[in-house]
Amino acid sequence: MRLFAAVLPPEHIADELAVEMDRLRQLPGAGRLRWTGRPGWHFTLAFYGEVPDDVVPALADRLARAARRAAPFTLALAGGGQFGRGRALWVGARGDVAELRLLAGRAEAAARKEGLPMGEHRPYKAHLTVARSRHELDVRPYVAALAEFAGGGWTVADLVLMRSRLPASGVPGEQPRYEVVGRWALGGAG
Repeated sequence: MRLFAAVLPPEHIADELAVEMDRLRQLPGAGRLRWTGRPGWHFTLAFYGEVPDDVVPALADRLARAARRAAPFTLALAGGGQFGRGRALWVGARGDVAELRLLAGRAEAAARKEGLPMGEHRPYKAHLTVARSRHELDVRPYVAALAEFAGGGWTVADLVLMRSRLPASGVPGEQPRYEVVGRWALGGAG
Protein backbone atom coordinates (compact mmCIF):
# COMPACT_ATOMS: atom_id res chain seq x y z
CA MET A 1 0.00 0.00 0.00
CA ARG A 2 1.42 3.44 -0.95
CA LEU A 3 1.17 5.54 2.22
CA PHE A 4 2.04 8.91 3.71
CA ALA A 5 1.28 10.82 6.90
CA ALA A 6 -0.44 14.17 6.46
CA VAL A 7 -2.31 17.14 7.84
CA LEU A 8 -5.46 17.94 5.90
CA PRO A 9 -6.92 21.43 5.65
CA PRO A 10 -10.60 21.65 6.67
CA GLU A 11 -13.29 22.34 4.07
CA HIS A 12 -13.54 26.09 4.71
CA ILE A 13 -9.77 26.44 4.16
CA ALA A 14 -9.98 24.31 1.00
CA ASP A 15 -12.76 26.66 -0.18
CA GLU A 16 -10.40 29.64 0.25
CA LEU A 17 -7.63 27.81 -1.58
CA ALA A 18 -10.01 26.91 -4.43
CA VAL A 19 -10.73 30.61 -4.98
CA GLU A 20 -6.99 31.35 -5.09
CA MET A 21 -6.36 28.47 -7.51
CA ASP A 22 -9.11 29.74 -9.81
CA ARG A 23 -7.30 33.09 -9.85
CA LEU A 24 -3.94 31.46 -10.65
CA ARG A 25 -5.45 29.39 -13.46
CA GLN A 26 -6.30 32.66 -15.20
CA LEU A 27 -2.63 33.57 -15.57
CA PRO A 28 -0.96 33.10 -18.98
CA GLY A 29 0.46 29.61 -19.46
CA ALA A 30 -1.60 28.01 -16.68
CA GLY A 31 -2.64 25.22 -19.04
CA ARG A 32 0.94 23.93 -19.10
CA LEU A 33 0.68 23.01 -15.42
CA ARG A 34 -1.11 19.96 -14.01
CA TRP A 35 -3.19 21.44 -11.20
CA THR A 36 -3.90 19.25 -8.20
CA GLY A 37 -7.52 18.80 -7.19
CA ARG A 38 -9.12 19.34 -3.80
CA PRO A 39 -8.79 15.68 -2.79
CA GLY A 40 -5.02 16.05 -3.15
CA TRP A 41 -4.58 19.14 -0.99
CA HIS A 42 -2.60 18.17 2.09
CA PHE A 43 0.61 18.85 3.96
CA THR A 44 2.66 15.67 3.63
CA LEU A 45 4.46 15.03 6.92
CA ALA A 46 6.28 11.86 5.86
CA PHE A 47 6.09 9.87 2.64
CA TYR A 48 6.42 6.13 3.25
CA GLY A 49 6.06 4.73 -0.26
CA GLU A 50 4.99 1.12 -0.60
CA VAL A 51 4.34 -0.33 2.86
CA PRO A 52 3.70 -4.07 3.27
CA ASP A 53 0.16 -4.75 4.53
CA ASP A 54 1.48 -6.60 7.59
CA VAL A 55 3.47 -3.51 8.69
CA VAL A 56 0.51 -1.08 8.50
CA PRO A 57 -1.01 -1.92 11.93
CA ALA A 58 2.30 -1.37 13.76
CA LEU A 59 2.93 1.85 11.82
CA ALA A 60 -0.58 3.00 12.72
CA ASP A 61 0.11 2.30 16.41
CA ARG A 62 3.29 4.37 16.27
CA LEU A 63 1.47 7.23 14.53
CA ALA A 64 -1.28 7.11 17.17
CA ARG A 65 1.42 7.51 19.87
CA ALA A 66 3.04 10.36 17.92
CA ALA A 67 -0.33 12.12 17.69
CA ARG A 68 -0.98 11.73 21.44
CA ARG A 69 2.38 13.42 22.16
CA ALA A 70 1.51 16.49 20.05
CA ALA A 71 -0.87 19.21 21.16
CA PRO A 72 -3.29 20.80 18.67
CA PHE A 73 -1.82 23.88 16.99
CA THR A 74 -2.86 26.68 14.64
CA LEU A 75 -1.94 26.86 10.99
CA ALA A 76 -2.91 28.96 7.97
CA LEU A 77 -2.10 28.82 4.28
CA ALA A 78 0.17 31.64 3.18
CA GLY A 79 2.48 32.52 0.33
CA GLY A 80 3.97 30.00 -2.02
CA GLY A 81 7.03 28.75 -3.80
CA GLN A 82 8.43 26.19 -6.18
CA PHE A 83 10.54 23.06 -6.17
CA GLY A 84 12.71 21.76 -8.98
CA ARG A 85 12.82 24.74 -11.35
CA GLY A 86 9.09 24.94 -11.76
CA ARG A 87 8.30 21.24 -11.55
CA ALA A 88 6.13 21.81 -8.47
CA LEU A 89 4.21 24.89 -7.33
CA TRP A 90 3.12 25.01 -3.71
CA VAL A 91 1.32 27.08 -1.10
CA GLY A 92 3.14 27.55 2.19
CA ALA A 93 2.05 27.86 5.79
CA ARG A 94 2.19 30.36 8.63
CA GLY A 95 1.30 29.97 12.28
CA ASP A 96 2.71 27.20 14.44
CA VAL A 97 4.93 25.89 11.65
CA ALA A 98 7.47 24.66 14.22
CA GLU A 99 4.77 22.36 15.65
CA LEU A 100 4.00 21.09 12.14
CA ARG A 101 7.72 20.43 11.65
CA LEU A 102 7.86 18.54 14.97
CA LEU A 103 4.85 16.43 13.99
CA ALA A 104 6.53 15.65 10.65
CA GLY A 105 9.65 14.52 12.51
CA ARG A 106 7.56 12.22 14.69
CA ALA A 107 5.78 10.78 11.64
CA GLU A 108 9.13 10.07 10.01
CA ALA A 109 10.52 8.54 13.23
CA ALA A 110 7.48 6.26 13.45
CA ALA A 111 8.38 4.76 10.07
CA ARG A 112 12.07 4.43 10.86
CA LYS A 113 11.22 2.61 14.12
CA GLU A 114 9.11 0.20 12.09
CA GLY A 115 12.06 -0.44 9.79
CA LEU A 116 10.66 1.38 6.76
CA PRO A 117 13.38 2.84 4.51
CA MET A 118 12.98 6.61 4.63
CA GLY A 119 16.03 7.57 2.60
CA GLU A 120 18.08 10.61 3.45
CA HIS A 121 16.60 12.88 6.12
CA ARG A 122 15.88 16.39 4.82
CA PRO A 123 14.71 19.38 6.83
CA TYR A 124 10.93 19.62 6.65
CA LYS A 125 9.49 22.32 4.40
CA ALA A 126 5.80 23.00 5.04
CA HIS A 127 4.08 23.02 1.66
CA LEU A 128 0.84 22.02 0.00
CA THR A 129 1.41 21.18 -3.68
CA VAL A 130 -1.07 22.87 -6.02
CA ALA A 131 0.47 22.21 -9.45
CA ARG A 132 3.14 20.11 -11.14
CA SER A 133 4.91 19.96 -14.47
CA ARG A 134 6.90 17.22 -16.15
CA HIS A 135 9.15 19.88 -17.62
CA GLU A 136 10.96 22.87 -16.22
CA LEU A 137 8.67 25.88 -16.34
CA ASP A 138 9.03 29.47 -15.30
CA VAL A 139 6.50 29.61 -12.47
CA ARG A 140 7.75 32.92 -11.07
CA PRO A 141 4.51 34.71 -12.04
CA TYR A 142 2.54 32.15 -9.98
CA VAL A 143 4.93 32.40 -7.04
CA ALA A 144 4.67 36.20 -7.23
CA ALA A 145 0.85 35.97 -7.32
CA LEU A 146 0.92 33.70 -4.26
CA ALA A 147 3.19 36.06 -2.31
CA GLU A 148 0.21 38.03 -1.02
CA PHE A 149 -2.01 35.02 -0.40
CA ALA A 150 -2.96 34.65 3.26
CA GLY A 151 -5.74 32.24 4.11
CA GLY A 152 -7.66 32.00 7.34
CA GLY A 153 -6.34 29.94 10.22
CA TRP A 154 -7.54 26.67 11.69
CA THR A 155 -6.63 24.39 14.54
CA VAL A 156 -4.79 21.30 13.40
CA ALA A 157 -6.37 18.64 15.57
CA ASP A 158 -5.33 15.37 13.98
CA LEU A 159 -2.70 13.36 12.17
CA VAL A 160 -3.86 11.34 9.17
CA LEU A 161 -2.42 8.25 7.49
CA MET A 162 -3.31 8.42 3.81
CA ARG A 163 -3.19 5.92 0.98
CA SER A 164 -2.54 7.14 -2.54
CA ARG A 165 -3.45 5.21 -5.64
CA LEU A 166 -1.57 6.42 -8.67
CA PRO A 167 -3.40 6.85 -11.99
CA ALA A 168 -3.38 3.64 -14.00
CA SER A 169 -5.58 4.52 -16.98
CA GLY A 170 -3.04 6.64 -18.83
CA VAL A 171 -5.72 9.29 -19.37
CA PRO A 172 -4.05 12.74 -19.44
CA GLY A 173 -4.88 14.81 -16.40
CA GLU A 174 -6.01 11.88 -14.26
CA GLN A 175 -5.25 12.56 -10.59
CA PRO A 176 -4.10 10.13 -7.90
CA ARG A 177 -6.88 8.95 -5.59
CA TYR A 178 -6.48 9.42 -1.85
CA GLU A 179 -8.17 7.65 1.03
CA VAL A 180 -7.84 7.95 4.78
CA VAL A 181 -6.41 4.80 6.37
CA GLY A 182 -6.24 6.15 9.91
CA ARG A 183 -6.84 9.39 11.83
CA TRP A 184 -5.65 10.22 15.34
CA ALA A 185 -6.47 13.23 17.49
CA LEU A 186 -3.52 15.32 18.57
CA GLY A 187 -3.05 15.25 22.32
CA GLY A 188 -5.26 12.18 22.54
CA ALA A 189 -8.43 14.28 22.61
CA GLY A 190 -11.60 13.13 20.93
